[in-house]
Amino acid sequence: MAKKILIIEDDKFLRRVISQKLSREGYEISEAVDGEKGVKLTQEENPDLVLLDLILPGMDGFEVLANLKKNPQLSKIPVIILSNLGQREDIDKGLKMGAVDYLVKAHFTPGEIIDRIDRALMK
Repeated sequence: MAKKILIIEDDKFLRRVISQKLSREGYEISEAVDGEKGVKLTQEENPDLVLLDLILPGMDGFEVLANLKKNPQLSKIPVIILSNLGQREDIDKGLKMGAVDYLVKAHFTPGEIIDRIDRALMK
């Protein structure tokens, strides 16, 4: 059965590129354009992994991560942060809050992002 990935990303172009690439790799994709919808979809769909942007309209990615980690049903879902925020303190904060990986958008190609998702799901 295909693994389900929820992409929480407000950048339409990036969301589409990653969705298409993941679909071609055999993943089932859900998308949310803001934090509130992302939390709601995570609760409804229980994805195998969440790919999370930090800069989102409304509830930001850190708030989404905090919401997921405090919910016993959702806390075990691996979350990979994919953000333009590349400051050490942002990376440390995301990882301390429970993200399994933190990717700075400018440093990774879509193919490399897929590799990191594959790796996270093998754990």
